Amino acid sequence: MNPTEDRLGEAEAAEPSPRIAVIGGSGLYELLAPSERIDRRIDTPYGPPSGTITLGDLDGTPIAFLSRHGAGHALAPHEINYRANMWALASLGVRTVVSSSAVGSINPDMPIGSFVIPDQMLDRTTRRASTYSGGGLVVHLPFSDPFTPDLVAKARTAVRALGEAVPDSGTTTVIEGPRFSTRAESRLLRESGGDIVNMTQYPEAALAGELGMGIVNLSFVTDFDAGQNLAEAVDASVVLDRLRAAEPRIIAALSAIVAAIDADYRPPQLVPAETIRAILTHTVASDA
Repeated sequence: MNPTEDRLGEAEAAEPSPRIAVIGGSGLYELLAPSERIDRRIDTPYGPPSGTITLGDLDGTPIAFLSRHGAGHALAPHEINYRANMWALASLGVRTVVSSSAVGSINPDMPIGSFVIPDQMLDRTTRRASTYSGGGLVVHLPFSDPFTPDLVAKARTAVRALGEAVPDSGTTTVIEGPRFSTRAESRLLRESGGDIVNMTQYPEAALAGELGMGIVNLSFVTDFDAGQNLAEAVDASVVLDRLRAAEPRIIAALSAIVAAIDADYRPPQLVPAETIRAILTHTVASDA
C-alpha cells in the first residue's frame, strides 16, 4: 500500500479523497468554484501551508487545489512553507502533484506565450528548508529525474492534443528570488544548460519524492528573463498581465494533464515506505 493512503484523520472520510493535487502558481489562486468545493485548513508539523486546500472535481476528476503563494499572492518565493504544503497534500492521500509555474525563458526556442513541461532541474536556491530529513530521520532521495518521467510524457501528450506546442525536453533553473536575474546571471544560467528560470519548483519536486508522490510541472513562459536589451527584460506587471491573458489556456492544459492520469496511478517509490510513514506521522524510530 502506498503509505500516503493512510489518511491522517479518519474523521474526514466522508469528504472527497483526491489522488491528484494541483498547485497553482502566480496568477492562479482559485481553480474550483466556491459552491462546488470543500475548503480544508490543515495543521502540519512544519507549520501552516500557504492557505486553504480546496477539494472538489476538475472536469469530473477529484482533486485537491492549493495556491502556492496564498490568497492575493501574499507569499514571496522564499517565504513559502514548501514542507507544510507538500505534507498537507500527502496527508490527504494525494499520489500525484500537478504544479503550475510562471517562468522566464533563457532559450530562444521557448518563446513567450509557450508551454514547457520540464524534465530536468538546476537548483540555485540557497536558504530553503528542502527536506524532511532531520531529528534522526535521514532521507537519501534519488533525484536524477526530478519530475516523474511517465507523468512528464503523459502531460506533454495531453497538452499537445490541445494544439499547444511543447518541446521534447526542458531544464528548469530555480533561483532564490524574489528578485529577477541580472543579465550576467541569465547568461550564466543558459551556459549551465538551463532553458527556463523560476523561483518555486524547488524544493517542491524533492519534497514530493520524499513523500512518495509523483510530480509534473506545467510552465508557462511569460518573459525572456533578463533578456538581451532593456526592452526584453522581465517586469513583474507584464508577467501578471500575460498570466491573466493566458489563464484559460493554463487551466485547459492543467485539466488535460489531470484527465490523462489514471485514477489508480501509483508513482515510483523512491524512498522506503517506512520512511514516508515516519514523515507523515512526524515520528522517528528510537534506534534511528
